[in-house]
Amino acid sequence: MKRNRIGRTDVEVTDISFGTSGIGNLGREVTDAEAMEVFHHAWQGGIRYFDSAPHYGRGLAEQRLGTFVKPLAREQFVVSTKVGRVLTPGKDLAEADGFVRPLPNAVHYDYSGDGIEAALEGSLQRLQTRHIDIVFVHDIGCYTHGGDNEGHRAALLGSGMDRLQKLKDKGTIRAYGLGVNETGICLDLLRETEMDVILLAGRLTLLDRSAENELVSECRKRSVSLVLGGIFNSGILATGPVDGAWFDYAPASSDILQKVRALKAQTDAAGVPLASAALHFARSHPAAASILLGTARRSSLQRNLEALATPLPPECQTLIQAGQHALRRAGEP
Repeated sequence: MKRNRIGRTDVEVTDISFGTSGIGNLGREVTDAEAMEVFHHAWQGGIRYFDSAPHYGRGLAEQRLGTFVKPLAREQFVVSTKVGRVLTPGKDLAEADGFVRPLPNAVHYDYSGDGIEAALEGSLQRLQTRHIDIVFVHDIGCYTHGGDNEGHRAALLGSGMDRLQKLKDKGTIRAYGLGVNETGICLDLLRETEMDVILLAGRLTLLDRSAENELVSECRKRSVSLVLGGIFNSGILATGPVDGAWFDYAPASSDILQKVRALKAQTDAAGVPLASAALHFARSHPAAASILLGTARRSSLQRNLEALATPLPPECQTLIQAGQHALRRAGEP
């Protein structure tokens, strides 16, 4: 599997990576055995980069990932996790934030230096590692926080980003950046501070290419890598424009359904499933250092790996290459 360097650091990630939100019981309960089966299948498929977050099952995904990687040689894999949410002991819950039977932890937002370090200390324990390769500042921005974001942004710029750099200098982390669902906050913070990488969910996909308007070129100028998540836009690029299809964490609007019908007509004409085209679009995009495949089902992971291993016919290449052309235009002076 191809490896790409993150920013100007010495961290190298496989161009296909594994996201662990499903392993944290997103939407349904997953057994420990099921989780380990999927992890092992990802490893056997050549994936060596695994992404997690305290948010995923309130620490459950990190805990399970830590169990999986503990017996492995540390230099064989790359792990990323996220800061911005601090976990503390709490009560048992049947469901929280879409995660079924999460760990009994309470959660609060804290983007200050002390909050970031506290979140990281918990992640290091759950992941059973002495260092974390990449740390993403999770969900900073109005998309998540609305009118409360200015206070969080001030905390991050006041002490949070500086603390991340100090942790990098100490070797506790090797790279850092943002993990978000919106481009605006990325552009804002790129102008204010340094970073190595952005994990961008849902904004550089076959359906939503809004990151190409400005963000991609800014990242290129600053040697900031992009890891792409949400490449199916919450599911609609996997299911197609069916009744009940979701886009951007909510039921798809009629406008989005119409756009996806048009995309599907093009991929159908080329004899390619829509989901396969979405996977190839993300992986082949010249801005992508890695694409995240997130699932708690071995069969789903295998289906996506097989789709990525199957070359697309020439008729589908124009659709896939459209993003590359847009990138070149965005990078022109």
